[in-house]
Amino acid sequence: MTLNFQQVKSIIEGLLFASGDEGLDAKQLAEVLELDVYLVRDLVVEMKKDFKRKGRGIQIVEVAGSYQLTTLAEHAPYFERLAYTPSRSSLSQAALETLSIIAYKQPITRVEIEEIRGVKCDRALQTLTAKDLIEEVGRAEAVGRPILYGTSRAFLEYFGLDNISELPDSTTIQESFDLEEETRMLFDRLGDDQKQITFEDMDRAISGED
Repeated sequence: MTLNFQQVKSIIEGLLFASGDEGLDAKQLAEVLELDVYLVRDLVVEMKKDFKRKGRGIQIVEVAGSYQLTTLAEHAPYFERLAYTPSRSSLSQAALETLSIIAYKQPITRVEIEEIRGVKCDRALQTLTAKDLIEEVGRAEAVGRPILYGTSRAFLEYFGLDNISELPDSTTIQESFDLEEETRMLFDRLGDDQKQITFEDMDRAISGED
């Protein structure tokens, strides 16, 4: 099937959205699209201009040689309001599971998290990052240098921990990852004086995928 340039741009936008904060470089896009890499670069430049001209709420930026879809810096105050609105103060099941995986398996990449959960986790990662519960801790020595995620200092404070070693011990963590068990283990009470919130407290507040 022959695609026109507008269709190719649409596909590029979708690919960048799917790649999340790891992005894709021109060579990767060219391989997927089966197009010349120079043509792909030219199309991305045109897309940047198109987004700006149309006043879109997203933009394409180049970070470390990879293209990413991001929001506009001037819109940051609105995203902060969204993150801290009362209706979004609780964590969804997806966010709880993702946080549990990161807490026990850190440092870990998005792809590795998705392999454990079996579904994409971009939105959960965005939620946890917005709530300052996780942070970027480095880059993996793999193709594309994917981001490594770990828990933050705010995570320790939120759960009343001095350090990660105080997480509930799991005898199966080295052999296999029982997602439901590890999630409950993380959010169950760690002790009357240590824990500020229980899994049951948060579970009651779950209102769907974040």
